[in-house]
Amino acid sequence: MKKNNTCLLISVILLLVLPLTGFGQLSVKDVDRLVENAMEKFNVAGVAVGIVKDGEMFLAKGYGLKSVEGKEKVDEHTSFAIASNTKAFTAAALAILVEEGRLSWLERVVEYLPEFKMYNEYVTQNFIIQDLLTHRSGLGLGAGDLQFWPSGSDFTMADLLTNFQYFEPVSAFRTKYDYDNILYMVAGEVIKRVSGQSWEDFVQERILDPLAMNNSSTLPASMSGLENLATPHMEVNGKLETIAWFEHNPDNMNGALGAILSNADDLSRWMLLHLNGGKYGDSLEKELFTEKSQREMWKIHTTINVRPSSRYKPSFSGYGLGWRLGDMDGKFTVSHTGDLSGMLSKTIMIPELELGVVVLTNSYYGGGGLFQAVTQTIVDGYLEMEAYDWTGYYLERHQESAGSAAAEVDRVWETVENGDHHGVSIENYIGIYTDPWFGKVEVYLKDGEPWFRSLRSPQLTGPMYHYKANAFAIKWENRELDADAFAIFSLDEEGKAQQISMKGVSPDLDFSFDFHDLLFERIE
Repeated sequence: MKKNNTCLLISVILLLVLPLTGFGQLSVKDVDRLVENAMEKFNVAGVAVGIVKDGEMFLAKGYGLKSVEGKEKVDEHTSFAIASNTKAFTAAALAILVEEGRLSWLERVVEYLPEFKMYNEYVTQNFIIQDLLTHRSGLGLGAGDLQFWPSGSDFTMADLLTNFQYFEPVSAFRTKYDYDNILYMVAGEVIKRVSGQSWEDFVQERILDPLAMNNSSTLPASMSGLENLATPHMEVNGKLETIAWFEHNPDNMNGALGAILSNADDLSRWMLLHLNGGKYGDSLEKELFTEKSQREMWKIHTTINVRPSSRYKPSFSGYGLGWRLGDMDGKFTVSHTGDLSGMLSKTIMIPELELGVVVLTNSYYGGGGLFQAVTQTIVDGYLEMEAYDWTGYYLERHQESAGSAAAEVDRVWETVENGDHHGVSIENYIGIYTDPWFGKVEVYLKDGEPWFRSLRSPQLTGPMYHYKANAFAIKWENRELDADAFAIFSLDEEGKAQQISMKGVSPDLDFSFDFHDLLFERIE
C-alpha cells in the first residue's frame, strides 16, 4: 500500500509539472493548468479564454487579475480591448449593408467618399470597398499609423482620407499583402456615410445588441460605462506595471483596432455566429448575415506566403474580409490577432470541427507568446495531434527576440553616453520642420538641451541626444511608448539642418510607429 501510494503521488506531481501530453480534447482542468502555467512563464496579469464546440459554449473563463494594483479577478465577463479583432466586426457591418442593397463590395470608394485620394489617380478611381479590407493597397506595412498612434493626436477623418496621396507605394496595386489599419478606419467612414449612423452606433445596434453581447462596447473605456474591465500592463525591469488605456477618438478613429471592448463570454457568441453561417438564437431562427456573405468574408482576396510547417502541413494562406485564412493539418482555419497598448488577443476557428477559441490578455509583451501557446495547444487537442510544449517554444522565442532587441537599444544608448560629441553645433538643428502628412515638428532648446516635439501628436515629445554624425536619438518623455527613435538630419553647405528623416531605435519596434515614412523639410 505504501509503495502504491508513493507511485500515485509521483504520478500526480508529474501531471502538475509536465506539459500536456497525449491526444484529444483538453478538459477544463487541462485548460486551467495550461493557462496558469503560461501566465507564470510569460508574466501576464490576467487572461480570459472562450471555447465553443459543436454549437455550444464549452468554456468561458477568466484567470488572474484585472490589475496588479488590486485583487479583482478576471472572469468570463471581464472585457479587454480586442484591438485588430475589431476588423471582422467592420467587415460584418459592411456585409449587412451589402445585403440591404445599400452598397456593393465592388463599388468604388470615391462614390461614397468623393474626397478619398490615394497615391495616384488610377488607384484612387479604381479603389473598391473590398480593397479597404484586404491589405493590398500597395502601401507599406502600417503606413500612416502615426496619425492615431500613440493616442492623443488631432488628426481627423478628413486627414486620413487625403493623406494617402503623400505615401510612396512599396508594391503595385493589388499585388502584395501589407497589413494596414488606416483603410479600415476609412471603411468605418463608409459605414457612417451609407447608414447615417456612426460606426460605433451601427456595430452596437446591428451586431452587439442582437447577439446579446451585453458586456461589450464600441466606445473607449472611459466612455463605455463598463465596470468589469481589465487594465493594460507592460513589463518594466521584470515587473508588471499598469499603463494608460489607448483611447481612440470615436469621431474619427474607428473600424480598425482599439474600438471594441469585449470578453470571453461575448466573443464566444460571436464565434458561434460565424460557425453557424450568420445565424443565431436558441434554435438558430435569427440571421445577422447570410451564408453567402459568410463565404465572401472567408474567401481569400489577398494571398500570403505560406510558412512551412512539418507539423501542420499548410497548403495555403491569405486574407479575406477582416479574417486571416489558412489550413492546419488539412482543415480550413479562420483567425485574427489583436495587439494594442498592453492588450493582446487571438481568435481562431476551424469550421469543419465546429470549433472556436479566443484568448484575451492584458499584459504586453508576454501576452503575445501566451495567446499563441494557449490557442495552439487547445487546437492541437481537437486536431488529435500529439501534444507539444508550445509554452516552452514561444517562451524561448520571446526571450530571444526581447534579448536581441534590448541589446541593440542598449548599444545605441551606450554610444550616446560614451561618444565624442564635441563640435556639435546644436543651434544648426534648432527650427520648425514639416512633413506633408504628419505636419509640423519643432526642434528647440529646453533647459539648454535639444528637444523634439510634434505639434499634432503631443505624446511624441522628448529630449534629443547626439548619436553619431548628424543623427540624434530621441528618448520619448512618455516611457510607456517604448519606441525611441532616431532623427537623422541633412545639412546644407553651411552646416545648417534642412531635412529630418526618422527610424526606430529598436529592431523590434511596433510597426504602427512608422517613423520611416516621414521626411521633414525645414520651414523656419
